[in-house]
Amino acid sequence: MTKITQNIVPHLWYDKEAKEAAEFYASIFPDSRIAKVTTLHDTPSGNAELVSFELWGQKFMAISAGPYFKFNPSVSFMVNFDPSREKDASEKIDDVWNKLSNGGTVLMPLDKYPFSERYGWIQDKYGLSWQLILTNPEGEERPPIITSLLFVGDQCGKAEEAMNFYLSVFKNSKQGHLARYPKGMEPDKEGTIMFSDFMLENQWFTAMDSAHDHRFNFNEAISFMVYCDTQEEIDSYWEKLSAVPESEQCGWLKDKFGVSWQIVPKEMDEIMSKSTPEQINHINKEILKMKKIDIAELHKAYKG
Repeated sequence: MTKITQNIVPHLWYDKEAKEAAEFYASIFPDSRIAKVTTLHDTPSGNAELVSFELWGQKFMAISAGPYFKFNPSVSFMVNFDPSREKDASEKIDDVWNKLSNGGTVLMPLDKYPFSERYGWIQDKYGLSWQLILTNPEGEERPPIITSLLFVGDQCGKAEEAMNFYLSVFKNSKQGHLARYPKGMEPDKEGTIMFSDFMLENQWFTAMDSAHDHRFNFNEAISFMVYCDTQEEIDSYWEKLSAVPESEQCGWLKDKFGVSWQIVPKEMDEIMSKSTPEQINHINKEILKMKKIDIAELHKAYKG
């Protein structure tokens, strides 16, 4: 299977546990590893630890940067156990469920549902949400881990609009499945999205509406890093996605649905990995002054 470059990377914000959580997840999922741990000194949160890791071949970033944001189920990670890809898929789903359950909270028990022989939704001991599903191997294959967006509260009913908006913003995109709520599923409104999936930059996402009384919404605890090749690309994403001027900071922005993105140059990782601790601090100080990332300024800071 050809490895596709991952241009959108989920970024998880922890208080202090980023490295511990990444190690915990890497011990649970196959094809997983911690790639790099970097300490950023003197950030607004004090010293922050940045952890780059892979789970089942998918890249993630995590940061320990103080108790600003809390995970909630508006963004979760759907884990597909596909019997056509994994022998013992049903044993594996039980094993992963048991490990994630340790100290966690069950949101939907692991059980048989109309849409799957085996499915469950759990919040792990760090508060991160996972949906585990034994998939039906018919139809087009999906990757093992997919980011899942839940549109609730004032965003409920906007899943379809959001999906179409993201499909218009990102390249290499396409819509996948789409299922609407039928009549009689109150409080969910007929015609809103019961389940949909779509691909952005060769990476799959799912989206659904839920009109139930959820006391949470999208926040900065989970954001999506978009890696860009050029300043033009950064400018273009920034212009299309940013909808909350007061949230623009250090390459971060918030879109009109409340989802947070970080628009970053692809070479940032390489620059950071080649830099001395002094250079990293200098680069970091420059980034803290920026709203949208300026690649030329970043190079200046790197060269000192």
